[in-house]
Amino acid sequence: MTSIAFYHTIDEERPFAEAWAAEHGVHVECFPFELHEDTLHTVKGFDGISYKQRSAPSPNPDFYRRLSEYGIRQISLRSAGYDTIDLAAAHRNNIRITNVPSYSPPAVAELTLSHIMRLIRHVPQFDERASHNDFSVHGLISREISELTIGIIGVGRIGSTVARIFHALGARVLGNDINENHELDPLLTWVSKDELIAQSDVVTMHTYLDATTRHLIDAHRLSQMKPTAYLVNNSRGGVVDTPALIDALNNHVIAGAALDVLEGEAKLFGNELPSDQPIDNQYYNALHALPNVVITPHIAFFTDVAVKNMAQQSLDDALAIITGGTSPHEITPYDNL
Repeated sequence: MTSIAFYHTIDEERPFAEAWAAEHGVHVECFPFELHEDTLHTVKGFDGISYKQRSAPSPNPDFYRRLSEYGIRQISLRSAGYDTIDLAAAHRNNIRITNVPSYSPPAVAELTLSHIMRLIRHVPQFDERASHNDFSVHGLISREISELTIGIIGVGRIGSTVARIFHALGARVLGNDINENHELDPLLTWVSKDELIAQSDVVTMHTYLDATTRHLIDAHRLSQMKPTAYLVNNSRGGVVDTPALIDALNNHVIAGAALDVLEGEAKLFGNELPSDQPIDNQYYNALHALPNVVITPHIAFFTDVAVKNMAQQSLDDALAIITGGTSPHEITPYDNL
């Protein structure tokens, strides 16, 4: 029987993986741990891999040669992002990589709406005041969405859904993407990054992480923003230069930020740590201490629809390649240039 190793399984994924396995007559083994050097031996005997994790399996490109020696010819990611994979090393060892580019755009877009609403209505500041029995409103008057300009960097499946939401709510929407989709022209205005950052009351990031987008939002970009503007990042932590963001927040260069992703999050988000253990992430600690910052632990994907689609599309792609077929979601090394 064909068998697939399903790594880093959470309880909410397991029923979807098991239902898919029963429907397709494939053995799917759900492992709770990630695929790393110390767990590499567990791939022995499996025909394929479904993979979800927030850190690279190994810094050593030879890892992929060893996977190949176990007979692995594909890795199906249960995510849109593929920055944890060394595509070139995988390609050299004849390992094909797929992702799930569209598991549920509304899931991420709805969290983006939630983040923006919390920021513009000053909910973190009101929460902080309430923790000291201060229920005053002075100094925290809000603007309404219809007054705002929302700037979206990366207007793909998710970004375009964000555009539809804020257009419907009456905001002015600006977009920037390397490929402008002019079917969206009724919803937004296409502008350069410089124009978008300078004009927007909220800048929201919806890009992949690769060599062209790493630290796309840096000290210079932050200095271009209005001092009353907010930054939202629900894409990948590395899209934002985190020390530059912390500096900009501390020096009131921008008004606040909302983050569902964070550089160095792999040992933090998705884990349950002892309540008396200090958090070993200086970026999180610095940001969490600020009253104008919203942080969620990489949950934008975490809806029933999205989790089902991620699990089952990943398994569809794994089975297609294992059995000699193709997948429209295959990633080549050139996609990461």
